[in-house]
Amino acid sequence: MPESRNLAFVGLGVMGYPMAGHLVKAGHAVMVWNRTAARAEKWTGQHKGKAAASPRAAAAGADLVFLCVGNDDDVRSVVHGDNGVLAGMRKGAVLVDHTTASDTLARELAGACAAKGVAFLDAPVSGGQAGAKNGALTVMCGGDEATFAAARPVIDAYARACVLIGPTGSGQLAKMMNQICIAGVLQGLSEAINLGQKAGLDIEKVIGAISKGAAGSWQMDNRWKTMIAGQFEFGFAVNWMRKDLAMCLDVGEKTGARLPLTALVDQFYKHVQARGGGRWDTSALVQLLQRD
Repeated sequence: MPESRNLAFVGLGVMGYPMAGHLVKAGHAVMVWNRTAARAEKWTGQHKGKAAASPRAAAAGADLVFLCVGNDDDVRSVVHGDNGVLAGMRKGAVLVDHTTASDTLARELAGACAAKGVAFLDAPVSGGQAGAKNGALTVMCGGDEATFAAARPVIDAYARACVLIGPTGSGQLAKMMNQICIAGVLQGLSEAINLGQKAGLDIEKVIGAISKGAAGSWQMDNRWKTMIAGQFEFGFAVNWMRKDLAMCLDVGEKTGARLPLTALVDQFYKHVQARGGGRWDTSALVQLLQRD
């Protein structure tokens, strides 16, 4: 067990809620804040942590402050200003941002933290809601060795892998690579399932065979059943994937990295949104092929 620490966790969405819970189970003292206060009250009813009235109040006295919110603007709203976490953090504390955000924001935050004597780690996660609930997330970090060493024993409460990728922003860039891979795999899986269905094959038998070979993937193992059943009211929302792919395409433009498949699948997701599927799971790509 790691040494018990005073922690703050800001953002109790589908990911942050169980992540903060794992910190309590690991023996840490956790103060939470959430934009919707009822969500924080529900969390404190299930765990031994406390709820704060503001991000600043949550961060006061904390050794490490964790963020897990929606996008760049959401992060800025809870970090800066009189009620932001930086206003409450003590010198020598560590700010860990688990939000999937831009690498530009990561470097911006690192500068703001340095000016306050606070260390910073950009640390987006992969593994989805199930990974958060089971404490089996993959965490990709950007920052320096000393900050990573301070944060890792605590992060291990909800991670099966926690890796320092490189300097500030590297974690967010690694997460972009992760999202590109997921989008491409889901499009290929969607087309394969659609072909099999149109050809009259027993999809369960086919998946049972090909999932054991080179075509196997997490998406295949965990999404094929819901895809053929047309069930998408769960999981990682299309709206969030489009947010992530937009960042990928922006970095591609800035660096000269060609991302033709990413751009194509992003447009497919745009069509899913137009059909009212913005909150559907990203596996809803198959629905574009199954419906005219």
